[in-house]
Amino acid sequence: MSSTTHESFGPGKDAGLIGDSERSFTIGDLAREFGVTLRTLRFYEDRGLLSPRREGTSRIYDLRDRDRLSVILKGKQLGFTLTEIRAMLAEGRVANGAAANLNLSLDKIEDQIRHLEQQRVEIDEALAELRSRRAAIAVAA
Repeated sequence: MSSTTHESFGPGKDAGLIGDSERSFTIGDLAREFGVTLRTLRFYEDRGLLSPRREGTSRIYDLRDRDRLSVILKGKQLGFTLTEIRAMLAEGRVANGAAANLNLSLDKIEDQIRHLEQQRVEIDEALAELRSRRAAIAVAA
């Protein structure tokens, strides 16, 4: 497999079918559907990852925003930063037209695996140290 191979995470090809193209969602709709807070959605908007239209003080999200949110959350689950996710979304928009996908090259996947494995080593070391200190305190008590 070459390093230019891409795997896409995100909405399926059926997202945005004719008739769905004008579907809209409130901030509460998306928060409930994806299990995130309103603050999270506003934060993603402030960072330029989502761009709902405004009707008075209400935010109205379309299918594109919903699909992008799905991709953002998948990227976060995989350990990517919002800056990295923004870049991948931009690449997906250029590569695929309208569809928002998290395009991952083999190199990006390998880099992220190494990064997460290193984090796991550091977390395991920190846990061992804390458990050792807890045991020492329990014995002293």
